[in-house]
Amino acid sequence: MGALLSLPLLAVPSMGTIISFAASCCGAATCSMVCSACGKCGNSVATRIAYALILLVNSILSWIMLTKWAIEKLQHLMLDYVKITCGEGDCHGWLAVHRINFALGLFHLFFAGLLLGVHSSKNPRAAIQNGYWGPKIIGWLALIVLTFFIPDSFFVFWGNYISFVCAMLFLILGLVLLVDLAHNWAEYCLVQIEDTDSKVWRFVLIGSTLGMYLASLAMTIVQYIFFASSGCSMNQAAITINLLLWVAVSAISVHPTVQEYNPKAGLAQAAMVAVYCTYLTMSAVSMEPDDTEDRHCNPLVVGQGTRTTTVVIGAIATMLTVAYTTTRAATQSLGLGGNGKGHIRLPDDDEHDLVTTQPSARREMRAEALRRAVEEGSLPADALLSDDDDESDAGGNTAHDDERSSTQYNYSMFHIIFFLATAWVATLLTMDWDDKRQDDFATVGRTLWASWVKIVSSWVCYAMYTWTLVAPILLPDRFDVS
Repeated sequence: MGALLSLPLLAVPSMGTIISFAASCCGAATCSMVCSACGKCGNSVATRIAYALILLVNSILSWIMLTKWAIEKLQHLMLDYVKITCGEGDCHGWLAVHRINFALGLFHLFFAGLLLGVHSSKNPRAAIQNGYWGPKIIGWLALIVLTFFIPDSFFVFWGNYISFVCAMLFLILGLVLLVDLAHNWAEYCLVQIEDTDSKVWRFVLIGSTLGMYLASLAMTIVQYIFFASSGCSMNQAAITINLLLWVAVSAISVHPTVQEYNPKAGLAQAAMVAVYCTYLTMSAVSMEPDDTEDRHCNPLVVGQGTRTTTVVIGAIATMLTVAYTTTRAATQSLGLGGNGKGHIRLPDDDEHDLVTTQPSARREMRAEALRRAVEEGSLPADALLSDDDDESDAGGNTAHDDERSSTQYNYSMFHIIFFLATAWVATLLTMDWDDKRQDDFATVGRTLWASWVKIVSSWVCYAMYTWTLVAPILLPDRFDVS
């Protein structure tokens, strides 16, 4: 996208602003063409992909602007005739990352309020969610420009407090959805087994459970071999606590009292939670900065590849997490404002319950009846034209529209989740970052803070899952035991 390289110029007046605006128009046109290939983003999936791409570009730009590498390259491309400055401070670093992510966060908050109460694509405001990509791109870039005119003191407060809190909310939301996924997966398999008595689904349930436990055990053994040497007390404690916790939640899942109040609880859910939390722990110890002399607590520090490769892998993992979280949060009603399942929705006046277009045979019969009526003089000639318009509307405008009856996800909640995601990206990039570092590229997540966030997140995930097991026992009136 042309705007990617031109965005740093947006902080520069006169010629830089003109060049950036022209490049941003090219970027908007590119996004619009991509969306056109997806059916003009009328499809809900294409719309979500488009917003995810914007977040990806914004995250990459934030990472680039964390160091002065991008500024120096741009100045070099202009033969050092133009010096890029941003008032009294620098155009890169800690503040620049929070400015860029604040711009996209404000962008999503604006749409969250604008799209509140939209329940189908027949609402005129639904077009704002699924279209107008050119103006959206330009508006997003304009917000980035404006943030560089906001005083630094505001972003110092925003980055240290507001953004940090929102980032933690994003992490907690991801853990809630992971626990919910574990229960939904196991219950879906059980329903398929009960309804069809299929051996395939029995194999899927048993095989996936066994496979996840074996993966958890294998990762634990690898951690003890490579990251828990003598003197690595933090790694030893984190790995051992994780092992004890996934053994404990597995035992709780099959406890007779838990089975009495929740017969669908079992090892399948515990296995998914165990493999995810073990992965978090392994990721924490493998990304931990090793200050020992021979790097024996984290041998990957010695043999790690280029910083670019590390950052790309981290960015892909982050985007997968963001995509999963936003998709799950937007399509369920777990206290998140989703449409939910099981709710009764009355049909609209202009459509029936089962289909939204007429079958081809019935449409032909209707057209023939209209032609005869026009020939007999009982209907005006323009009745045939109106019929053609109805057919084109049914077959053309709604061909890619899967939200005519009801939206596939809650638009406002979707944008709120993305707002929290921008705060998480900013916090991940800037926490424990030193602006005095002279590196060309900044590593993502290779800090002691990031390691502890992953370790504590795994413990919180175990606690959440345990609560879903014991809550029906402690609060039987709040749950349907039957």
